Amino acid sequence: MSAFLKLIAGHKIENFDAGGIVIEQGTIGGRLYVLIQGEIEVLRDKVRVAKISEPGAIFGEMRVLLGGPHHATVRTLKPSSFAIIENPQQFLASSPEASLRVARMLAARLDTLNQYLVDVKRQYEGHEHLGMVHEVLNTLIHHQPRQSGP
Repeated sequence: MSAFLKLIAGHKIENFDAGGIVIEQGTIGGRLYVLIQGEIEVLRDKVRVAKISEPGAIFGEMRVLLGGPHHATVRTLKPSSFAIIENPQQFLASSPEASLRVARMLAARLDTLNQYLVDVKRQYEGHEHLGMVHEVLNTLIHHQPRQSGP
């Protein structure tokens, strides 16, 4: 983790009080946020999907990589500091190490989601609505994202 924190050295630091909104779902923004210290929660449609306090955690990457509005709200639970990457596309393009870190983080999230869906599928084996879970798993496994930009 410290190697990644070295990559963001020199970027602007922004501090948020407890309860501060770092990113709001549905808004447009172009920054990447890297947690330096503190604790945050990630909310999707007002439902908490994660609670994070690990320095080096990255936020805003979905917006940067997929475009469109932010997919979740990031709110601080304790006073928190973030390194701000103002031009994340350029930053990721110029740093294979940073890009690999983001890719690993996204792969870990996808793996966790896949495991969750497999667990749900096992739990509801033999129920009629299982077809929906099977469709979601199939979509996740076979979905190829649209190519955008260079």
